[in-house]
Amino acid sequence: MKNILVTGGAGFIGSNYVRYALQAHPDWHVIVLDKLTYAGNLDNLRDVAEAFKGRYTFVRGDIADREVVFETIRQHRVHAIVNFAAESHVDRSILNPDAFIMTDVYGTYVLLEAARELNVERFHQVSTDEVYGDVPEGRSTEDDPLKPNSPYAASKAAAELLIRAYRVTYNLPVTITRGSNTFGPYQYPEKLLPLFITNAIDDQPLPLYGDGMQVRDWLYVMDHVQGIDLVLTRGEVGEAYNLGGENERHNIDVVRMMLAILGKPESLIRHVADRPGHDRRYALDTRKARALGWAPRSDFESALRETVEWYVNNAWWWRKIKSGEFKEFYRRQYAERLAQAQ
Repeated sequence: MKNILVTGGAGFIGSNYVRYALQAHPDWHVIVLDKLTYAGNLDNLRDVAEAFKGRYTFVRGDIADREVVFETIRQHRVHAIVNFAAESHVDRSILNPDAFIMTDVYGTYVLLEAARELNVERFHQVSTDEVYGDVPEGRSTEDDPLKPNSPYAASKAAAELLIRAYRVTYNLPVTITRGSNTFGPYQYPEKLLPLFITNAIDDQPLPLYGDGMQVRDWLYVMDHVQGIDLVLTRGEVGEAYNLGGENERHNIDVVRMMLAILGKPESLIRHVADRPGHDRRYALDTRKARALGWAPRSDFESALRETVEWYVNNAWWWRKIKSGEFKEFYRRQYAERLAQAQ
C-alpha cells in the first residue's frame, strides 16, 4: 500500500489518523477526501500540510458523489481506502436523520463500488461500538448481533452490512474496526468532552443528560488510530475488530475529573432532560485486536489532562467554531433543556 485515500480526513479521528499514518509510513502518500461539512475543518490538518508537502494531498468532495470518488481514486492511483467519512453525532441524527443515511449508508456504497470496479487493494471501514446497542452486562464481541438504537448507530450498522455483502458477493478485501468513545485534540465541540471543557473554560453551564450515570468506554484518539492502522496493514481480510479502551467510566465522573483539572466548580453541572433512546452502557471485548498486537497505551487520567490542556492552549481553534453554525445547534439542543434544569 502506497497511495492511501482517507475519506473524512479533515474530521476529528480522521485528521489524527492522517498525521499518524504519515509519520509511521514514510513511503505513503495520503490523499484526504472531505466534504468539509460543519465538522470537517482544514485547521485540523494545517500542520500536516506544512510538514508533509509532497506526501499529502487534499481533495474537497462528497463520498456520495460517484464522479468525484472515481476520479480521485483513478487520478491518485489509490491502493487503499480508509473510510472515516460519516455524520457522527447521535443528537444530530435524532434531529436530522436523512443526512446520516445519505453519507453513512449511500456514501459507503459509492466507495465500495469504486473499490470493486477500480480494484482497490484494501477497504477499511471505521465503525463504532454503538452498532451493538445498549450492553447492560458483559462486553460486546465481534460476533454479537448488531442492535443499533439511534439513527446514527443504525446508519453505521447498515454500512457494515453493505461491506459484509461486498465481501461475500464480490470478494472485496475489507476490514472493519469498531471503536469506543474516543476523545482527544481536534474533536468538534458538540461531543461531551470538548463541549464541556470549552464551556467550563468560559464558566458556562454543562448540560449533562439525565443522571449522568451512563457508562462509556473511553479511548484516547492516538490509541484508536494506531489500532486502525494495525488492522489496515495486518488485519485479516473480512474481519471486524473491536478497539476499546477497556476503561469504563460514568459520564458524571469524567466531567468531575475534567472540572478538577481546570479548577472549576461542580456547580457548573446542570442535569438536563435525557435524549430519546439514550443507550445506558457500551463495553467492548478487545481480545481479538490484542491478539493482533494492539493495546491501548494511554493512561486515562494523563490523556484526559493532556486533552483538557490542548483545548486550553488552542482557543484559536475552537472559539471560531463555537461562534458559527454551532450556536444554532446548541440553541436547538440545549436551550429548553437548560431552562428547565434544576
